[in-house]
Amino acid sequence: MKKTITFIPMELSKLVYKLNNRLQYDLPGKEIQRRMLVKINKFINFENSEENAIPSAVLILLYEKNGDICFTLTERTQTVEHHRGQISLPGGAMESDEKLESTAVRETQEEIGINADDIEIIGSLSPLFIPVTGFIITPFIGFINIDFVTDPAPDEVENVFSVSLDELLNDKNKLHEKRNLRGYNVDVPYFLLCGQKVWGATAMILSEFKAILKEVINA
Repeated sequence: MKKTITFIPMELSKLVYKLNNRLQYDLPGKEIQRRMLVKINKFINFENSEENAIPSAVLILLYEKNGDICFTLTERTQTVEHHRGQISLPGGAMESDEKLESTAVRETQEEIGINADDIEIIGSLSPLFIPVTGFIITPFIGFINIDFVTDPAPDEVENVFSVSLDELLNDKNKLHEKRNLRGYNVDVPYFLLCGQKVWGATAMILSEFKAILKEVINA
């Protein structure tokens, strides 16, 4: 029987220290990301190329809540340009006058109302190119040490969810289903978190984050 790894309780400061050390070395990268890749039954030639990709960033923001270490996911509205109604990490496209790290923090403040000055960045995960939209996403991991209340941007965010690391690490929450997307039959791996199906780019990013969490917990 496959062993289910659950989160060993530790203080946020200890986890931040362990993650900071781990992120100095080579990352699991594409092999781990691709475990959550949507599998299509035929070849599709996308017009977007990685060489001309639009730089963007998202943030996995860690914080303590009711004795658990959690991070935030959002449900996008039906009016945003990309990934309508999907469950996502806060983030967006880089502006011309900023660094990617600043993009992740700025977008988090704009989308869910957390003060950018209260967010500290630990490091980043492997970039992920999305052929469908032409974005290349750099995921950052950060933390916040104070209590906060989210204030979602109504034009971008429908709901905000707090996901415990224990829920992400529970392998019973990694599932898959058959779907028809844009006329194609596909196999969709997803994480079931807070009762929401998290798939696509967000699931691929969380797959690498989960692998790193397992490493630092067992270290």
